[in-house]
Amino acid sequence: MSKLFKVLITIAAVSGLVSCRTGDDSAVRALAERVIPEYADMFIFEHLEDTSDCFELESRGRKIVVRGNDCNSMAVGLNWYLKNYCMTTVSWYLSDPVEMPSALPSVKEKVRIKARTQERFFLNYCTFGYTMPWWKWEEWERFIDWMALNGVTMPLAITGQEAVWQKVWQKHGLTDEQIRSYFTGPAHLPWHRMSNIDRWQGPLPQEWIDSQADLQKKIVARERELGMTPVLPAFAGHVPAELKEIYPDAEMTRVSYWGGFADGYRCTFLSPMDSLFAVIQKDFLEEQTRMFGTDHIYGADPFNEIDSPSWDPETLASMSSHIYGSMSAADPDARWLQMGWLFYADPVHWTQENISAFLGAVPEGRLIMLDYYCEFTEIWKQTGKFYRQPYIWCYLGNFGGNTMLAGNFHTVSTRIEDAFSDGGENLYGLGSTLEGFGVNQFMYEYVLDKAWSTGMTDAEWVEKLADRHAGCQDENVREAWKVLTDSVYVDYSVTGNASLTCAHPCMEGNWLWTTRHDRGYSLENLLRAWGLLLESGSDRDAYLFDVVNVGRQYLGDIFLSMRDSFAAAYRAGDLAGVEKYGEKMLGIFDDMERLVACHRSFYLSTWIEAARGWGQTEEQKDYYEKNARTLLTVWGDSPALTDYASRSWTGLISTYYKARWQMFIEDAMQAVKEGRLFDQKKFDERIHEFERSWTEPSYVVEFSEGGDAVGTAKEIYAKYNSEKR
Repeated sequence: MSKLFKVLITIAAVSGLVSCRTGDDSAVRALAERVIPEYADMFIFEHLEDTSDCFELESRGRKIVVRGNDCNSMAVGLNWYLKNYCMTTVSWYLSDPVEMPSALPSVKEKVRIKARTQERFFLNYCTFGYTMPWWKWEEWERFIDWMALNGVTMPLAITGQEAVWQKVWQKHGLTDEQIRSYFTGPAHLPWHRMSNIDRWQGPLPQEWIDSQADLQKKIVARERELGMTPVLPAFAGHVPAELKEIYPDAEMTRVSYWGGFADGYRCTFLSPMDSLFAVIQKDFLEEQTRMFGTDHIYGADPFNEIDSPSWDPETLASMSSHIYGSMSAADPDARWLQMGWLFYADPVHWTQENISAFLGAVPEGRLIMLDYYCEFTEIWKQTGKFYRQPYIWCYLGNFGGNTMLAGNFHTVSTRIEDAFSDGGENLYGLGSTLEGFGVNQFMYEYVLDKAWSTGMTDAEWVEKLADRHAGCQDENVREAWKVLTDSVYVDYSVTGNASLTCAHPCMEGNWLWTTRHDRGYSLENLLRAWGLLLESGSDRDAYLFDVVNVGRQYLGDIFLSMRDSFAAAYRAGDLAGVEKYGEKMLGIFDDMERLVACHRSFYLSTWIEAARGWGQTEEQKDYYEKNARTLLTVWGDSPALTDYASRSWTGLISTYYKARWQMFIEDAMQAVKEGRLFDQKKFDERIHEFERSWTEPSYVVEFSEGGDAVGTAKEIYAKYNSEKR
């Protein structure tokens, strides 16, 4: 490790300690009062004089003492007690209850646990579109508490930046109409921020810009209060096209096409070597600091899934040097955080020579890389550990917020241990870059737990997970989770992870890459895990979620074989077979709809009502709802991203996914009756029209919500288990 790098780490650790030390007790106590208000007075929070992150637990009479070197470590200690002594889950969702025992268990022997890394990163640009666009402060407050409880120290904090940009672009002479039209609709802002698209479903309403700025002030204040270092954005080169009219001599280029969007939605890139670049960077960082403060670490990603204007190594080095130089000129303490996704996504252009040039042009220790998708590809092993720049090992785990059981549990464990063993002194931290929250929350809790020297084996960790979901030591639930983590959670998540039920209908395959139904586990193991869960008598909310979630996955998985049997009957001209399997396919949708209706985690109404909640008038409410519906279904202005963010949610299942497959079944059946070929192309045109119409708020969506999760699951389980036999 270089001397500079050591100094930077020391400065970061000390400044973080000082920033929260005086308010540690009150900050963590306030967290406890929010999460477990009836029990908060039973906890005593005390400081540990330690320069590294650690916590201690012990009983003092009837009370529980939680010690930590800072507020973040104290929060982790509190959560460790809740998880492993109270068998309690604190979810990242506000709507999930925190279910506590009637009396607090004692800590029989003093516990002391140290962190294995000082930094724990969380979030992804995309999470702000696939999960968070409609959140208000109440939802953010719970989530920030969840991050603190799980030891996150570096959360991505990009909410509200449009208010900053609005002031910057006004200063440079653009009109209000030009600026707000440059922005996309709310749910698509992450891809605008990453220089992928402009203008889509804009202009962005002024009330949204203002309200998000107010929300960001609360977010960063609470994150800092809980000992975190929010990662705010910096200027990476993305500018409104109209800026060229004001600065005709500035070096600007149109970026490459992205996501199937038409030419009118392409972004414009200002060369970092142009003198205007540093001016805009200074204006942006000064205005952002005025509005939101700064912790001197900035996210900037100039080439996410788009081409650099040049692939010459010297030019790439010059660009990264000037990007960092513009940051440090505006803030001498600046550090740059960069996604490593671009190196994975475009290995043709990002050769080792180009990566080395790009990274090496920034002073060592001032560019922190996120190794974005380590459960699949570890870039640190391909780049000589990022050519000495600090990097964070990240688990991605979910694309698009898809509701798919995915995550290679044991592989993740092995790779994290390998990184700690051989990742080098510039391994800066551990974290996650999930695109959406999805249905696999436990995987993120597991990854963040691996940042601490708990002494717990994976088998013990899984048993504790089962216990807190069941609320007791239930052998059936423990065995179910053993089956799940050993035999179901075996594959990394991929783009388009989704059951075929969510796919645009077709006779074979999956029509488009955005819905890949491949799985690395057997249906027998999934069914066994579901059956074991149903043997429990628990009524814990986390357990009921598991019952619904595992059953939902099973139904989605068996749909593939039904579709294939339907297609075989069609090819054979077997009308009776087409009718039989068509009925079974639609029956799966009905059963899935009934099952997911039993848990609020699968309600489309939550998404839509939250979106409408940002509007003051019916027109505004309809605008937000259309934007919310669009992201989950057609996504953009062409079929290229259709269904990427698919969700097996009640309302979507019955009125969108089932409706498409019902039209498909009816058209295929009619083709068999008439002795002609099914016309997929003609059908696609019809379906595209339906898909677009569904995104309109005027298209009525009926929601089936409520029901007995265990009773419904047992009925459906018995039905399909019987058919299987």
